[in-house]
Amino acid sequence: MNVVLFAHPDFLGSASMPRYTRWLADGLLQRGHKVRIWAPRPGFHAWPVPKRFKKWMGYLDQFVVFPRWVQREKARQPADTLYVFSDHALGPWVPLVASQPHVIHCHDLLAQHSALGRVPLNRPGFTGRLYQRYIRSGFTQGRRFIAISKKTEQDLRGFIGPQPVCDVVYNGVNPQFHPAPDVAAGRIELGRRLGLDLSRGFLLHVGVDVWYKNRGGVLAMVDRWRRGTPQGLPLLMIGPPPTDALVAQRLGMHAPDEVHFLSGVADEVLVGLYGTATAFLFPSIAEGFGWPIAEAMASGCPVVTTDAAPMNEVAGDAGFYVPPADAAAPADEAWTTAAATVLAQVVGLSDEARRAAIEHGLSQVRRFDSDAALDRIEAIYMQTLASHARPA
Repeated sequence: MNVVLFAHPDFLGSASMPRYTRWLADGLLQRGHKVRIWAPRPGFHAWPVPKRFKKWMGYLDQFVVFPRWVQREKARQPADTLYVFSDHALGPWVPLVASQPHVIHCHDLLAQHSALGRVPLNRPGFTGRLYQRYIRSGFTQGRRFIAISKKTEQDLRGFIGPQPVCDVVYNGVNPQFHPAPDVAAGRIELGRRLGLDLSRGFLLHVGVDVWYKNRGGVLAMVDRWRRGTPQGLPLLMIGPPPTDALVAQRLGMHAPDEVHFLSGVADEVLVGLYGTATAFLFPSIAEGFGWPIAEAMASGCPVVTTDAAPMNEVAGDAGFYVPPADAAAPADEAWTTAAATVLAQVVGLSDEARRAAIEHGLSQVRRFDSDAALDRIEAIYMQTLASHARPA
């Protein structure tokens, strides 16, 4: 099978999408397929212009230069080539190959919902709304989709209607995530590397700085729990540097010195933190899948997350659930109190109950086997090619 894999340009600085693209490419190569990755190159973006113009230079590379390059290269591809879009946000390029066999991977529609005014906490400006409409006008011309959760499929149907084929294939968890062989020793070693005392255990959150990750809600639930117990645990927030609002919120907490924002954490350190944390906190308002939930469970860590799709799709009956937060006021009094109660329950688990929770999580996460996910994706790709070659 000859596969052309459309990908986001490296100069955008994203981490999750390149990782997903690489996972697809490596899996297909290991299965004996030919894979080419097509992505815009930094031509105009490399010009020495003021930072405020970089985005617009990148748009020239993506939406003026790259489409012309694709048209030339497409003419050189074998007739049995399958075109794969690693993300539906690459929609502006879908019309270039809409008449060819193609598959579009869809991760979440949060930006689309925001652009349509459905998300009170995230209202993009005029140009942001135009950009999302441009993306939408492209991917809605697709005929074959793969969604990463049932929730994403449901959202996608609201844009593409019932006719295009859409399969659900859950993300596979990287096998690097596994339970720590010695939790106590692991905490001491990680504490030494990070310059923190983690010997008593710690709470962990992993997430970028976007509205739906509810980072402020994490601080609020931990603060409420901390005010009601003499037991203290450090909270490690892995992600980009905190916003001014998060810094101010931290300073107002009962134990601000126990909150640590960590950026640029190496992969092996993150793996170790998942495997030695007392609890993983993931009270997102929305997600496309919620990969960190599965990563934490695979690492033997109890997960506190939101009782809403797709978070409860991923955690199943192995998760500890907080109520869905109100997107307009995610850390209000009622939510914070309820979330802190759940956190207290998890931190207070007996040794026996904790072992049972961990085993339950490990059993649940077997649904997200990386090789099995790639097998399903490969089968869908081959079926798409076969269907296109079949005479009408």
